[in-house]
Amino acid sequence: MLTRLIVYFAYALKRSRHYRNTKLFFYNLLGNPDSQLKSYFDIFMVSLVLLSVFLLIYEVDTRLTKVEILFEQVLISLFVVEYLLRAWLYNDVHKMIIEHYENARYLGCPFRPGKVIRLILAKKMKYVFTPLAIIDLLAILPSYRSLRLLRGLLIFRLFKLFRYFNSITVFSEILISKRFEIYTLAVFLGFLVFIGGTGIYLFEHPTNGEQVGDLFDAAYWAIVTVSSVGYGDIAPKTMSGRIVAMALILTGLGVLSFFISLIVSEFHDRMHDLRENRAYAELKRYESFVIICGFGRVGRHIALQLEKHQQHFIVIDSEEVNVLKARRLGYLVIHADASKNEVLIKAGIKNRATAVLCTTGDDVVNVYITLTSRHLNPDARIISRANNRDNVKKLYQAGADDVIQPFEIAAMVVAEYIGQPVAFEAILGIIREEKEFILETLYVHPGSMIDGMKITEVDFEKRKLMLVGVVSANPVHQKHKNSYQLKDQHFYFNPEQHFVLRADDLLVVLGKEVGINYFRDQIEQSRLIRGYK
Repeated sequence: MLTRLIVYFAYALKRSRHYRNTKLFFYNLLGNPDSQLKSYFDIFMVSLVLLSVFLLIYEVDTRLTKVEILFEQVLISLFVVEYLLRAWLYNDVHKMIIEHYENARYLGCPFRPGKVIRLILAKKMKYVFTPLAIIDLLAILPSYRSLRLLRGLLIFRLFKLFRYFNSITVFSEILISKRFEIYTLAVFLGFLVFIGGTGIYLFEHPTNGEQVGDLFDAAYWAIVTVSSVGYGDIAPKTMSGRIVAMALILTGLGVLSFFISLIVSEFHDRMHDLRENRAYAELKRYESFVIICGFGRVGRHIALQLEKHQQHFIVIDSEEVNVLKARRLGYLVIHADASKNEVLIKAGIKNRATAVLCTTGDDVVNVYITLTSRHLNPDARIISRANNRDNVKKLYQAGADDVIQPFEIAAMVVAEYIGQPVAFEAILGIIREEKEFILETLYVHPGSMIDGMKITEVDFEKRKLMLVGVVSANPVHQKHKNSYQLKDQHFYFNPEQHFVLRADDLLVVLGKEVGINYFRDQIEQSRLIRGYK
């Protein structure tokens, strides 16, 4: 009967949507590093830990009031609830029961709930003896005032902060990864303290019994000396004692130097993880952002423009030199290969990334990044750079929305305006943001006054505007030269005077904002006058 009840309860939990949602909620609250809820909870718990420590220190010289005692009890209750919730989240009990029950049925052997319960308890005990769980437990114990010895464990309240700071967690991981070296150093230091303490006791106690009264004083002096602290409260008087002190100091310096170099070298290697954690944490604050893959000349100019327009972005680059440049400029940057799935997923391409800019100098890399980005986020806008015209079609096939050829565009500008220094200077000024002119697009509405007009009839010079080009999907225009493909459209750079504008074309014009706005109003009003909506 009990066995049936246990199995029934396990399957009921498996089918329960409320149970799954509840466990998911607490996982996002306590364990999910990508959850915004966890970041708020961490701040809340850090405040509680600091308040509880302050209250325990305050109690040393002052008797707590009933309100303060009640407040501390509430804090401890929250710590206890957190401890139990983490133990609950550590593994799924009902899954273990179902797994063993179904295995038993498959093998045709009896299901033994006692064995399963022992395995469940073993799993839970494994959690109880993890370092952070031990710290959580020791942080709760000092609240029991009847056990005055446990009051000294209040320092573990501060160790609870390990849970809520990623940087501290990384430091603890460094200590764990170097545990063999640390254990070896600890054993060696233990021998040094033992030998030094024993030596100083044998040499100093007979003649300097006031300072070295027992072995505890000798061990205390050895620890203080080997750590190079040297309080001076115990000083050797005999020649033999001073020789022991000198040997202990020199040996201790070597051991401590080795320990510090060990930690510093490993910490330096982990700085990459710390920087990435900071970048990922910063990204979680943004509702939307742009991913720039490649921080060469093109990527740097794009980042500069995005920064000026106060748009959030993150840089991903595999070159150390480019990463350092981005960091010096204060940008969020990840030192990794942007063509890898896990890198883009961590960068948030699946949720808050609105656009991906592939700006590396290698077309093959840009193709891979485009393929990966389109696979991970079908809705993201992907703009890729192409250095070779032969690769433009491949980038579109890989999933790019737009492909830019910076060198070809620059060559076209130079070729068209080499004999027009004023126009060339104006465009250069726009790019450098040194001129008061702007570059804007005007839509050719169906039935408007410019629908069906030739370029020469529009008279841009009279309107104090300069036509840079026309963006159109109309196949009628494909006979014109200076055609630049933009996926489903073409950009006709500096079109001829007999170029006829068609409905749905886009005019790319250069001029003052007031002139551009005035011309746009004229186009829209003419459409309304002719009865087009």
